[in-house]
Amino acid sequence: MEKYKVGIIGATGMVGQRFALLTSQHPWFEPVVLAASSHSAGKTYREAIGTRWHMADPMPQNVANLVVMDAEADAEAIAAQVDFVFCAVNMTKDETRALEERYAKLECPVVSNNSAHRGTPDVPMVVPEINPEHIKIIEAQRRRLGTKRGFIAVKSNCSLQSYVPALHPLMKYGLDRALVCTYQAISGAGKTFETWPEMIDNVIPYIGGEEEKSELEPMKLWGHIEGNVIVNATEPAITAQCLRVPCSDGHMAACFMKFKGEKPSIDEIKDCWKNFSGRAQELNLPSAPKQFLHYFEEADRPQTKLDRMLEGGMAVSIGRLREDTQYDYKFVCLSHNTLRGAAGGAVLLAELLCAEGYITRK
Repeated sequence: MEKYKVGIIGATGMVGQRFALLTSQHPWFEPVVLAASSHSAGKTYREAIGTRWHMADPMPQNVANLVVMDAEADAEAIAAQVDFVFCAVNMTKDETRALEERYAKLECPVVSNNSAHRGTPDVPMVVPEINPEHIKIIEAQRRRLGTKRGFIAVKSNCSLQSYVPALHPLMKYGLDRALVCTYQAISGAGKTFETWPEMIDNVIPYIGGEEEKSELEPMKLWGHIEGNVIVNATEPAITAQCLRVPCSDGHMAACFMKFKGEKPSIDEIKDCWKNFSGRAQELNLPSAPKQFLHYFEEADRPQTKLDRMLEGGMAVSIGRLREDTQYDYKFVCLSHNTLRGAAGGAVLLAELLCAEGYITRK
């Protein structure tokens, strides 16, 4: 199989490094362009990263000697060399929004890890197991942009990837509302304990913008296409608190849920989780977990350190389902924030877009 030629925009950051690692080993994708700011441009990737390689695995040889390009100044040259790009830049929302639209208008599809376009009504924000049908809005987006190949698709915020997949299969039972508290790893801020020593032995009860994203973004995932836009769902209502905790990787959530009418039994919920699968599993996409949702019967699972790498970090772990005194049920859940929640989720989305014919080879 001829591989898709891939560019990584924002390749020097933590998520960009994860993209480099994932695509260098990918059966469908080959990283041929790495781009970052003008500060890194002109250096080899190894030189640009220096001592800031944050992945557990070593830097792949097939990217180490690529010369980093300027994501802004070299946009035309980058777009000409690749079939599509992943975007994980560290820029303001306005700058990111403009840069991603520029690549799209250069007829280069953009699969973004950034939040800038998550609220854009004709930009699909997709978890392939939950709302794969939203990619159909790309046709309307292309008409707006005046493009034939180019478009932007985004993945949702990393904090959603633990509790939204667990809630989604239960919507058929009339889910009314949910309360969630997330306990989020420091890699979600692009940090390590070496670069953020004040997080050692510490919890910070604030992550800027995270609670708003955690409450609003699920509504877009559960929305529907109407004309040329995605119309957000209005229920179930979600309220969230988000805390930064001293873990390297893995976002955990404590979730409480209430149903409108007669609630399902605990056995029905567990069975629903066990048997749930989506379009990613149906298409047998390379990055898709064989089983998306795993339930642990042990009272002390899932645990971040033990379970975040389940199915290559692409599965969601759930445990401690029990009745609650104010809501119907409560449970805990866990996902790997830089794999399922960031670069891995974007790679899976790109696989879906390729499999469904929205990304093509030039």
